[in-house]
Formats: sequence, structure tokens, C-alpha cells
Amino acid sequence: MMETHRFDPTILREYDIRGVVGVNLGTDDALAIGRAFATLLRREGGRKVVVGRDGRISSPALEAALVEGLLAGGVDVVRIGVSSSPMLYFAEASAEDVQGGIQITGSHNPADQNGFKMVMQGRPFFGAAIQRLGEIAAIGAWERVHSGGLLEDVSVEDRSVEHAYVEGLLPALAGLPVDRLADLRIGWDAGNGAAGPVLELLISRLPGEHHLLFTEVDGTFPNHHPDPSEEANLADLRALVAAKNLDFGVAFDGDADRIGVIDGAGRALAGDQLLLIYAEDLLRRNPGAQVIADVKASRVLFDSVARLGGVPDMWKTGHALIKARMKETGALLAGEMTGHMFFADDYYGFDDAFYAALRLIAATLRLGRSVEDLHAAMPRLVSTPELRFRVAESRKFAAVEEVHARLIEAGAEVVAVDGVRVTTADGWWLLRASNTQDMLVARAESETAEGLERLVAEIDAQLAASGLSR
Repeated sequence: MMETHRFDPTILREYDIRGVVGVNLGTDDALAIGRAFATLLRREGGRKVVVGRDGRISSPALEAALVEGLLAGGVDVVRIGVSSSPMLYFAEASAEDVQGGIQITGSHNPADQNGFKMVMQGRPFFGAAIQRLGEIAAIGAWERVHSGGLLEDVSVEDRSVEHAYVEGLLPALAGLPVDRLADLRIGWDAGNGAAGPVLELLISRLPGEHHLLFTEVDGTFPNHHPDPSEEANLADLRALVAAKNLDFGVAFDGDADRIGVIDGAGRALAGDQLLLIYAEDLLRRNPGAQVIADVKASRVLFDSVARLGGVPDMWKTGHALIKARMKETGALLAGEMTGHMFFADDYYGFDDAFYAALRLIAATLRLGRSVEDLHAAMPRLVSTPELRFRVAESRKFAAVEEVHARLIEAGAEVVAVDGVRVTTADGWWLLRASNTQDMLVARAESETAEGLERLVAEIDAQLAASGLSR
């Protein structure tokens, strides 16, 4: 058993651990992650971890090594097999005998990548906690669980949670008229990710007409890339909605914690537009509730939440950071532009695309309008796509700080919760450092094309002042 281990520092990300299998991520890393996570969990009084994996070709080998490391660290393991990340979160949150969870998944990334998403004692495991895993491994500060040369008693249990998970989803539709549910016609694209088997089970329990795409789990993703936040990956679902004249379509990413939606007219909803539908539904039943969105969200979202009687909260980008913010503030709803949606009014507060899909069904029925109509009624502003450009890891955060300092000196209206979001007479623009890649990320939004052009010019001018360009 290894005494020390050094991770490639690029795989220890802010929100999770992620790398290219065989390049900077391998089974030795998985073993060390297991030992270090077990060490931290035991120090918090925990003794059992649930482990799930997505359908990637590399996931079984990583799972075997991770479990070996957890056992060596002196914790029991519950394996739930091929699963979505939300199913892993559910297994951790709903089981009284489990204190931690690790999902092996490359999420929405290409097939050659993989990684680990973690939760401990019901809390998201991110940031400094992930770095602590690296520190423990580097000096071999593992929990010592040997006595007389023998490993203390630990166990591995296989547990099926699919049916319990689906039962936990169905209350999202409680109290809705069965006849109106039966009239719905919906398309679903599992994208050959881990969503497939659970999606088939869920659909068997739902009234209405449902059309499914790519439910076979295939870690090579033969039909399209598993990221519904990219419009190109929604082409098959858009074609299905049009061909079958469906009310709307739902797409999942590789581990089903991101949702993508196509309305009945074939238009994709951005994450903030989808969050606005959820907010309108939620605020009718929970007046004054707080709604969190990341700094990339449209002004329309924040203004609309306030108009509907809610409390908008602009926060940092990142699923783990959003979940931590929800626990801190008691917010009932949150969402990200990438399609992570979080519900804490009648659910656990983690990002779950299955639950989000059912809440979309419920919202349309309670609001009495179709997804298409709700989408069409939203104010239309002009915006850039997310602009991403490479900047050295050692330079990206410093560059944003330089921009921030110049803006403050100039008296600009700045929100600096995550990078800089600058409001002007033309609208707003954002510049932030990616927490997961050696990139800067920019976005701008205005009421007019001319205003948008001026906002982008401001971004370019600030970059040039720091010796950078897009």
C-alpha cells in the first residue's frame, strides 16, 4: 500500500477532481483519493461511504481502486453501481447509515476524461477540502487502521437504490391533475449517459406520452457529446420535438446533474430562463423566498425575481459553491447558466436534472402555460455567448484583480463576488477566471446590438490594459 502520493495539481479542481485518464488521472490517484477521503471522514466520526460510477469505459477500474483505498482507510463501502450523480447524492442524503459519498464521473466532459464528485456529512466537498486530500496524500498522513498487522474489519455492500430514488422524485408531481399530466407529450434525451436506466424506470411511472432517445449507457457517447448547455448537442432532441409535435424536450448531461430544455417551437432555454420558470412557480407558493443565480445570469432573471416578490442573490459560479450558499442562506431555489438546478423547498437542495424535469412539468401545470408560452413571454435582450480564452494558470486570477482595481479607481459600478460584473448605461459585462481551466471567461448583455458592441469593446480595452487579448 502506498505511503505517499502526489497528484497532478491540475486535477484537484475547485468543485471536484477531474482529469484525462491515462494522462494525469489513473487508478493510483483513485486509490489515494479513497485513503485520504476515508482519513478525513473518520476524523469527523464517519465510517461508511456510498460509491457510484457513470458509464464511462474507465469508471469500473477507477471504482475498484477507489473502493480499495476507502477500505484501506478504514471505512465501509456501499456500492450502487452505474448511477447518475443525483442518485449518488440521494443515496448519501437518504441513508441514515452513510456519512459520505463519491461519484466517479467525467460529467459533461469528453469520453477520455473522468473524475470524482464528493459529499461528506451531507455537505458539498470542494475547495480547500479537495486540496486537503492532496496534502494528506503528499505526506502520507493517512488514518492508521491496522492493528497487529491486520486491517480492522471493514465491509463492501452492493445496494440497489434506483427504485427508492424514483419514488423520491415522484412527489414533485403530487397534487397535480392526472388528466392534465396525461395530456403532456414530452421528449427525453439521455445522451448515452448514466441517466438512461433511471429515465426508463421513471417514465414507466409517469402518465402522458413520452419519447426517449439514447438510453443505452455507452461511455463512448456515440450519438453526441453529453453536454446539454451546448446547442449543437440538442440537435437530436430538437428534431424529435418537431417530428412528434411534442410540448417540450429534456436532455441530460453524462451524469444527469445538468438539464437542457427545448420548447415546443424548437428553441433552447438558457439556464437563467429555465430558472425563471421555476422561480415564478416557487414564489407563488413561497412569497419572499430567496433565489440564487450565478454571476453569468441575465439581468432579466434578477429583476424578474424581485418583481415576483422574491429575493435575488447573485453568487459564484460552480455547483458546489451554489450548494454551500444555499445551506448558508436557507435559499429554496438556485440555478446556474450551465443547467445545474437546485431545489430545497420540497427536496434535498442538490442539483438533480431528473427532479428539475418533473418540477418543469409541475410548473407549467400550476402556472397554466406551456414551456413555449413561458419562454416567449420573457424579455429579450441581446448577449454574447460565453467567451472563453486561454490565459496562463499563474496569470488568470491576477489579471482579474488588475481589472478590478482599475474599475474601482474609475468609479465603475462593480459586483466582485466572482470576478468582476460591471453595470453601465448599455447593460453589463463580466470577466472572471475559470476555476477549472486555464481560461478567462467573459460575457456581456445589452438591450441593443450597438450597446453590446460597446460593452465588448470595454472588455477588450481592459484586457489590453493587462497585456491580454481574446
